[in-house]
Amino acid sequence: MTAGIGVRGGRGGLRRIAVMVWSAVIGMAAHGAAIAGKGPEDVFRQLDEEFPTPTDTRTASGAPGPAYWQQKVDYRIAVRLDEQAKRIEGEETITYHNNSPDTLTYLWVQLDQNRFRKDSKAVLSATVPSDMKKMPFNALDAMLQIEEKGYGDVITAVTDADGRPLSHEILDSYMRIDLPRPLPPKGAFTFRIAWHYVIPEGRVVGARGGYEEFKDGNAIFFIAQWYPRLAAYTDYGGWRLMPFLGTGEFTVEFGDFDVRITVPADHVVAATGTLQNPEEVLSPRQRERLKKAADADRPVFIVTPEEAKDNEKKKDSGTKTWHFRAENVRDFAWASSRKFIWDAKGFRYSSGRFVFAQSFYPNEAMPLWHLYSTESIIQALDVYARITGLEYPWPHADSVNGPLSGGMEYPMIASNGPRPKDPPSYSRREKYALIGVVIHEIGHDWFPMILNSDERRWAWLDEGLNSFVQNIAERLWEKDYPSRRGLNEDIFRYMKSADQRPIMTAPDEVLQLGNNAYAKVVAALTVLRDVVLGREVFDRAFREYVRRWAFRRPTPYDFFRTMEDASGVDLDWFWRGWFYGTDHVDVAVARVVRARIDTKDPQREMAWKRARDEALGPDLQEKLDAGLQRRVDRDPHLKDFYNEHDEYTVSPKDVADYEKLLEGLSEKEKALLATGKRLTFVTFENLGGLVTPLPLEIRHADGSTTRLTLPAEIWRRDPRKATKLFVTDKEITGIRFDPDRGTGDVDLWNNAWPREPEEITIELTKPKPQRNLMKEFEEAKEGAAGGSGGERR
Repeated sequence: MTAGIGVRGGRGGLRRIAVMVWSAVIGMAAHGAAIAGKGPEDVFRQLDEEFPTPTDTRTASGAPGPAYWQQKVDYRIAVRLDEQAKRIEGEETITYHNNSPDTLTYLWVQLDQNRFRKDSKAVLSATVPSDMKKMPFNALDAMLQIEEKGYGDVITAVTDADGRPLSHEILDSYMRIDLPRPLPPKGAFTFRIAWHYVIPEGRVVGARGGYEEFKDGNAIFFIAQWYPRLAAYTDYGGWRLMPFLGTGEFTVEFGDFDVRITVPADHVVAATGTLQNPEEVLSPRQRERLKKAADADRPVFIVTPEEAKDNEKKKDSGTKTWHFRAENVRDFAWASSRKFIWDAKGFRYSSGRFVFAQSFYPNEAMPLWHLYSTESIIQALDVYARITGLEYPWPHADSVNGPLSGGMEYPMIASNGPRPKDPPSYSRREKYALIGVVIHEIGHDWFPMILNSDERRWAWLDEGLNSFVQNIAERLWEKDYPSRRGLNEDIFRYMKSADQRPIMTAPDEVLQLGNNAYAKVVAALTVLRDVVLGREVFDRAFREYVRRWAFRRPTPYDFFRTMEDASGVDLDWFWRGWFYGTDHVDVAVARVVRARIDTKDPQREMAWKRARDEALGPDLQEKLDAGLQRRVDRDPHLKDFYNEHDEYTVSPKDVADYEKLLEGLSEKEKALLATGKRLTFVTFENLGGLVTPLPLEIRHADGSTTRLTLPAEIWRRDPRKATKLFVTDKEITGIRFDPDRGTGDVDLWNNAWPREPEEITIELTKPKPQRNLMKEFEEAKEGAAGGSGGERR
């Protein structure tokens, strides 16, 4: 459709042109709001009511303040693995350093194994679908194990450093310890705990550690969340005491660990920290192989597959104690088995920092694990350092094929589940599942093992940020890597659904954790990096967030504020839509109107009108009336001047009026009337509700294209509809929103003008045969009669 925009004579004509154009734009943009009968939501208002007030510990810029503090907890632990009884028994000495400005009269200790007690909040609050008609074997198995095996921490002693009992009370997954005297700021308190528990079967009960028993009677133990550990005491919320229900992981303090682990003598142990007694627990051959692995091009077997098979066949009755130390880590985990194959390869950063990448796995994981586990660790070490600006700070990173079907992370060590179902071959899916989970779990050494976020409250702050960098690491593994997360149909389907809650929801209250805390965050940060900010600006801000909060405890508000502060861009609209809402991106190119400036030159305007009408051609009535004889044809005397000169004829008065109009215009205004520019009004409709920048590809009549991005602020007056005026030299013949599919738009088929037809795939199927119950019944009777030797009827 084409429209003419006219002006009246006299000075100020240019202003009138501008007013009329602007009025048209405003009128078209406000049309939707007028129909709705109320003003649209202000999606660009600041998040002041959502963000906490800045303090001297956390500034308005998102950086730690001058008074920032965090507690420190040191552990000395001696633990024994009872392989036959599947039981852990341990004693620990804990030193709690009160770096807060507060005087404390009690401490809170997490007892994570109590999650599996049959009377725990986690078990008693667990629900199943109301319409469930089938139950997996392992679900029933887990319920029976929890009922029968007596899981949970058994605390046998809580004393001060001198052995005097301390008053304590166990409440679900926490234990409160009353201090014998108040603990002042900068003070420290040392106490001891003795405990034991039955190790859960990891793949059955869904523990974040546990054991897996194989057909030969041997087992792999991955021991995590295994020792009583201090809950976090924070500047933003005091004691963090949300119950451990299973989904929300944990919130702990940094500290130093000195751990002695006693296991069967033929076991191989992997753990957080640096091994202090290699001469006592490793053979000379194993120590020599480790030296060789440091500079090897490919992973070197420290324990070979053949040696692991030999270990499986004979069980040593003795024990060995492995001694590890780790400084400034938030947790400690370990794995133990006689089934372990162990391979290793050194990785060195350009700075000279050296890290051992190591994998521990049974023969059942061959050949997949020896090909890809350790190399995937190195991919994570490399890419995460580049994206975050922070090199891996510890001496080794371990991947263990443990008793979990998925993966779980701890400092310097992770349990990763995938292994071939049909060795010695492996499927494409198994290959990429292993690579992906190893990258993800090793990546957790940055989020949250270095950036110590509160996982019980904000799962996305570690899972989402980690999955985002994982996605980059996978894309840098190989072209067309089949990454699970990103801007794909899976996340689009979720974002369109009603079965969701905002990202800023506690993990135990989220409806679909994988989509909410992982996949949607990857989509959001990908859009922020590639479309809103650009990679250079995003990466600079992201590295600043990591720099500020490494080995500290960030909150989402510190992340949001830092990203704005370091990028120089107000992003409240982005956080509000993506993290606090459940809308999705779906922008349609709804209407395109071509316009031209009415030059008021009668010669040019009448010529344009003639050409326009001739191009339209006769309408239907004119075509049907073509053979009819008209009155003026029968009576020519009825014809006059206007029959000789059609409506496109320029009269002397038209010329005089035009000359008079020109007398009232400035030279600049005259030039604008004759500019010849083409005006195109394009209306965009926000069908999904989530505001977004508008990357556009504009096609011109000569075949050329123009790329530009309209900022998200185009929606500031009405988040539902926006009209943009394009002034061009060339005629616009096509417009496409999001040509590179980078905004997360869920519907590609309404993104273009002219509109393109949708494409779908139809599957041809045979009709299902209808059941003849009477016939089945008769056949069953006949079969029963024949089988019993009776007369066939």
